[in-house]
Amino acid sequence: MTSARTIRVRGVVQGVGFRPFVYRLARANTLTGWVLNGEQGVEIFVEGADAGLEEFVRDLVAKAPPAANIAEMQVARAEPLGLLDFTIRESAHLNRPTVRVSPDLPVCDECLSELLDSSNRRFHYPYINCTNCGPRYTVILGLPYDRPNTTMNSWPLDAFCSAEYSDPDNRRFHAQPVACPECGPLYFLHTGKQIDGGKDVIAKAAAMLRDGKILAVKGLGGYHLACDARNAPTVAQLRERKFRKERPFALMVRNLSIARTIVELTEDSEQLLTGVARPIVLAPAKVEFPEVAPGNNELGVMLPYTPLHHLLFEQGAPEILVMTSANRSSEPIAYEDEDALRSLAEIADAFLVGERPIARRVDDSVVRAGTFGPAILRRSRGYAPAAVITLPSQQPILALGADLKNAVTLVVNGQAFVSQHIGDLDHFSAFRAFQETSRDLLAMYEVRLDELLVVHDAHPQYRSTTHALSLPVPGRLAVQHHRAHIASVLAERGDWDTRVAGVSFDGTGYGDDGTIWGGEIFGGTLRSGFQRVAHLRPALLPGGDAAARYPVQAAAGFLSQLETLPDLCAHPFDFPSRYRTARELIDRKVRCFQTTSMGRLFDTVAALVGFTREITYEGQAAIWLEQLAKRSMTSASYPFPFVENELDFRPLLSAVIADRRRGESPQKIARSFQRAVAEGLARALREVCSAESMETVVLSGGVFQNELLLQNLKPLLERNRLQVWTNHAVPANDGGISLGQAALAAFAGVK
Repeated sequence: MTSARTIRVRGVVQGVGFRPFVYRLARANTLTGWVLNGEQGVEIFVEGADAGLEEFVRDLVAKAPPAANIAEMQVARAEPLGLLDFTIRESAHLNRPTVRVSPDLPVCDECLSELLDSSNRRFHYPYINCTNCGPRYTVILGLPYDRPNTTMNSWPLDAFCSAEYSDPDNRRFHAQPVACPECGPLYFLHTGKQIDGGKDVIAKAAAMLRDGKILAVKGLGGYHLACDARNAPTVAQLRERKFRKERPFALMVRNLSIARTIVELTEDSEQLLTGVARPIVLAPAKVEFPEVAPGNNELGVMLPYTPLHHLLFEQGAPEILVMTSANRSSEPIAYEDEDALRSLAEIADAFLVGERPIARRVDDSVVRAGTFGPAILRRSRGYAPAAVITLPSQQPILALGADLKNAVTLVVNGQAFVSQHIGDLDHFSAFRAFQETSRDLLAMYEVRLDELLVVHDAHPQYRSTTHALSLPVPGRLAVQHHRAHIASVLAERGDWDTRVAGVSFDGTGYGDDGTIWGGEIFGGTLRSGFQRVAHLRPALLPGGDAAARYPVQAAAGFLSQLETLPDLCAHPFDFPSRYRTARELIDRKVRCFQTTSMGRLFDTVAALVGFTREITYEGQAAIWLEQLAKRSMTSASYPFPFVENELDFRPLLSAVIADRRRGESPQKIARSFQRAVAEGLARALREVCSAESMETVVLSGGVFQNELLLQNLKPLLERNRLQVWTNHAVPANDGGISLGQAALAAFAGVK
């Protein structure tokens, strides 16, 4: 007996070989019907024998392509139509699209084998791809995902590629970016005014890297600046040209074996490194590379993920390359050819430029195998713009995030799509990228401003806030920064109603009372909201935002609460004159702001043990302090009492000063401080959870990127039988704020 089914599949099911997979599966089960890409996913009509239909439906999930991610599948009975074959139909476009766009995929093993096979038509072709690999998000111009809606639309398929594209038994069947050297885009080497377009341009680029040159290399989501990581003078030159004083550079290594020789990789780290996202993975260094990561005992390592990367190594490039975003320090990655050639002219010695346009800039992602599981520090290529969760909201929501480490979230039909990392909005080019990314997401999902709820940080002077206020939308909602951090963790888990003790520790955020928060403990649920129940003891922050750049300036505010102090401008502290100036501001009560910032407490201790200069990138002093602490194995701790719902830093700082004056090593003091924070927080959570009848703790905010703190904290919380939830799908830093904003807005009742 013949039966029929209509099937709708939602998730990452476009651009990952799902339609050809459906086609082959239907033929294998002797079924007829059709499959097409719709706005909400893949739509299927299939008819045939009941046994074949049952096996077809089961295998749709069980045998889906490796890059597919099925979020939901709806199967309904239908009337048979008497169709004679199974076909792939043209994509439908009737309503607003809600399909999940696939992130970019690394080159697959089959394509890699063809790339290095001299008898293959695509031998050494840097744009080789198939339905299982290659560009997705960075080439998509619109939905549904078909070739005319990609940046490959200028290259018609030749007879060879067209035959593969049309052959259901070929893995390039309906692979939208498919091309070959005869019909597709090519790479060119720009050296000064000369442009070389020969077949050996990649070999020439590899030779330049061996010779100590700095190259700008066009990749999937933008340009990289590449050079030999073992050539310290060249790396130093790159740092000088890029105006990147001390922030670590990422490394790309030829293969996993080489990665194992330069960093300590756990099984979890290797899974991240070789996973489909191919991110930069942070791991302890085994080898020191001068100028690559000054003062840091971790290295960020990634494997090749494009055919071009593999070709560079195959053609003789050094086996360990610095591979850093092509930009000047703190600016967004360059991704348009004209802009790259102009803005990078004084940095790069040559440019390896591919013809295929990049639809949008997408930086490399940064992750680590953390104490509580995988942790994303920068969410971008390989992860964005995947939907993180489905929220209970039918109104479109655009959450604009914060001004540091910005990313935005668009909610369409409840699906929360989190953008790629954008950057710090105090730079004009980053703010422009922020505007472009917001417009891009709205256009891709066909969301109009006149139906949109815009969510922004509560800080009235954030650039993201002023942008939100400038948009002609029917609804706006301000969300407090630290509540958004906590909400991001619960949103990831799809948990609306578990009552949690939420800890949000970071550098700065606008509080309900207009002061600078950053050491907060909340109680509540995502559905009902969060009430502040405890916090770090307030201190003064002389000079406001400038104190975040100068640890000794932050220290002046915290140390002013101690009854007795030695001369901190004398040995062994050697504070510069900026400290005295900051104390004068406090004494005169000029430009002093109240803060509960845990990030500034870390800066204060960093200053006391030797970091007395200006920081050159966000969080540098706290990272330096963590690295210092890792060099000591002491089990000692300092007092950090929890009194009347406040963590009191005064006894802790007094003990740090006393040990420093006694000649204790900075390493031991740093380690004892890390233990003190963990023990003080554990005591606070024990009391708060007991008083509020809670069993679950949420940790979020930039301070919880400190792995040593988490390692110290984990056994203490487990001993108290407290369950701990942390961020995994979005960063704990401000890169996760927009998801938390969107989640709180979904429950705010704003229509």
